[in-house]
Amino acid sequence: MTSRRVSIIGGGFTGLAAALDLAIAGHTVSIIEKDPELGGLAGTYEISPGVRVEKFYHHWFTSDLDVLNLIDQLGLGHLKRYVSSNTGLYYANSIFRLASPLDLLKFEPIPIFDRIRTGIMALVARRTKDWRALEDITAEEWLVRYGGRRAYEVIWNPLMHGKFGSEAENVSAVWIWNKLKLRGSSRNSRGAESLVYFGGGFGALTDGIQHALKKRGVSIYTNTSVNRVIIENGSVSAIDTSSGAIPTDIALATVPLPQFLDLVKELPDSYRAMCEKIRFLGNCCLILRLSRSLSSTYWLNVADPSFPFVGVIEHTNLDARENYGGDHIVYLSKYLPTTDPLFALSPADFYEYCEPFIQRIFPEFSRSWVLSHHLWKAHYSQPVITKGYSKLIPPHRTPIDNLWLATMAQIYPEDRGTNYAVRYGRHVAKQILDSISSE
Repeated sequence: MTSRRVSIIGGGFTGLAAALDLAIAGHTVSIIEKDPELGGLAGTYEISPGVRVEKFYHHWFTSDLDVLNLIDQLGLGHLKRYVSSNTGLYYANSIFRLASPLDLLKFEPIPIFDRIRTGIMALVARRTKDWRALEDITAEEWLVRYGGRRAYEVIWNPLMHGKFGSEAENVSAVWIWNKLKLRGSSRNSRGAESLVYFGGGFGALTDGIQHALKKRGVSIYTNTSVNRVIIENGSVSAIDTSSGAIPTDIALATVPLPQFLDLVKELPDSYRAMCEKIRFLGNCCLILRLSRSLSSTYWLNVADPSFPFVGVIEHTNLDARENYGGDHIVYLSKYLPTTDPLFALSPADFYEYCEPFIQRIFPEFSRSWVLSHHLWKAHYSQPVITKGYSKLIPPHRTPIDNLWLATMAQIYPEDRGTNYAVRYGRHVAKQILDSISSE
């Protein structure tokens, strides 16, 4: 088989996984990434000298075998950390622990019968195999059917609107089913949840993948933006970048779908119109480096859509704070349209806006605890999974013969995340290899 020049646009986990398999198969691979480092939405930054944290919160479930197997393949399995997790819910000015079925049974804001129904609903999600049966109903319809109206109004409606805003009514039952199934798959026989993290953080894993790629001769261009994909005679001939043109035989784009459409003007109008039907939400993620802990809870869902964050994720209740110089790391996450005024706020203004809400949940909190804060924004953080979403997904092979696409919007029925980025990156790499073999 003749070696091909493959250019991968985007250095997130999808592109990294695809690059590894294509390089192992003997092809000449280049990765082009606009940021200073690889990792995409799982990228990191220095929160203090020599200490890195993820820009957006991350962990894995014990069922996330695609990324966990990749770690083993890289010879880094000894760095996997299996950690007990605890979750909670902020509702009506109180924090409720919801880490186990017993906690749910004690959750008095909903009637006991609906508590039992909600617990059964999680079992129904785990045992439901055919997601196609859920495609034509909304998340609200499914949640009310199995958990009851009161449970929906207290728990799910505020969380859905906190996550999706005005799009909440449009979200398919497939999305919430997958969330419940995934969380259930990471629980033991007693109902306790176990999560997985990586020793040294996601930055250390990205370093390990990069090392493996360089050993196989992969060229990595960081701080390099792509201006356009050059099409000649109906095929990709090169990638026009800020560092010059990179000739290529095959191109794989792993960037968000709207950015991909901007890079390839030659795509047919019908294909472009299909892709444009998929809508996205952005994300603002405020990271606090604190001298004191907010609570003992790792993941606190906020059941109040008026808050500027839908979750309080205290990362150092998952990974030891000794790994962060003894400081406490907290993420405050908000999904929202990029047209929302909150998305335009500066880091200082966003923190000022959030501070009174932090105080409402944690009355003892003081500004003096804040050693530093950072705000990270992503324009295309969450595709809106609507009814009939499978009919909107473009295939990995685009109408331009040697141009391929593997992006977050194609991950379905699963939801986006590093595990599925790896799965779909390797899946499209196999398709590319099969197409080369069949020529």
